[in-house]
Amino acid sequence: MAVTVLARSAAVVAAALAGLVVAWAGDVDGLERAPAYLLLASVLLAVGLVGSTRDISLAEVRTHLGTVLLAVTVGVVAKAALIAGVMMLAFRDPAFLVLGVAVAQIDPLAVAAMSRPDRTSARARSILSIWASFDDPITVLLTVYVSAFALDLSGGDGGALAGAISDRPLDLLIDLFANVGFAVGAWLLWRLLRAAGLREDAHRPRLRTALNWLAVALLIALVLLAAWQFLMLGLAIAGLFFRPRLGPVVGRSTQAAYLVATFLLGLLLVNGVDLVPGVVLGLAAVAAQLVVSVPITRGLPATDRRYLAWGQQNGITAVILALVLERDFPGTVGIVATAIVVVNVIHALATAVLDRRRPGGPGDTAPRPDADPTPLGAQPASSS
Repeated sequence: MAVTVLARSAAVVAAALAGLVVAWAGDVDGLERAPAYLLLASVLLAVGLVGSTRDISLAEVRTHLGTVLLAVTVGVVAKAALIAGVMMLAFRDPAFLVLGVAVAQIDPLAVAAMSRPDRTSARARSILSIWASFDDPITVLLTVYVSAFALDLSGGDGGALAGAISDRPLDLLIDLFANVGFAVGAWLLWRLLRAAGLREDAHRPRLRTALNWLAVALLIALVLLAAWQFLMLGLAIAGLFFRPRLGPVVGRSTQAAYLVATFLLGLLLVNGVDLVPGVVLGLAAVAAQLVVSVPITRGLPATDRRYLAWGQQNGITAVILALVLERDFPGTVGIVATAIVVVNVIHALATAVLDRRRPGGPGDTAPRPDADPTPLGAQPASSS
């Protein structure tokens, strides 16, 4: 597993460096204002959103509704508010509100690392699974809607996101109806496919396979439509039920989206980074994780609480959101890129220290004596 994580990390770094080299070799000034830029960034965002919503187990939500509500309200919304509040107080710029929301989620690599049985108990891994499943979609939706509010506060004349999402009540209502209509349309398509034979208990496997391929094609069309019209709320809802069998395609497409997004990040980093806001943003994200983990991990063993408290790590969602926001909030990429480095370095150092403090020390893969043999529900989420 360590080799896989290292290989993926190396690929991400290589993609960013390739973007920098291309930017230095050619003229990419004003890339974020190109007509196709926001569409590409929106497609990447939609792909990541579908990948994260597919990890949400509706059965687990019904069984552990209290944990779900705590993860959504405290683990996502309150955490984003804490980071945004720190940035607003530090820099007095409404644009920093949206930056705080953009880095509030936990990256899949952190989830995978903390989900090792030798590090955390089964109960802690289940809490983390629920937390991570709702992390990305809620953060994406918060970023989209807070951006319109931040643009209005800063006196902006409206940009790409403002054109898609407005903070005026009537426009918000129209946008809500559009997203609901999108979700209802996706649900009707899914029900038709199921009625035609796309069910696990269907007696005609060839028909089921053909219908599954049709469902995959329709899912791709839904992703593209949602990206084009910026219907991320509707896509998030659709991702809860529109789930054709995809095998390893989800993981591979998410990883491909991450590499493309990191390449674009490298292209835009040629304009430089903003160290001070980036460092403050990264420290605020780590501090917010420490604060919100207290109520969420209440009742868990001390080792579990420590790992989850230092579990903040950023990756694909923060990168893609930075790309989406760059057009309306110039300089976002340079700030978020710095914050990602700060957060991930702190995460790596904290995890190394915790591993040495753990009973048995590094390399000990024996089950922990305080592990709870009864998990809350499903296996840990594969994406965040």
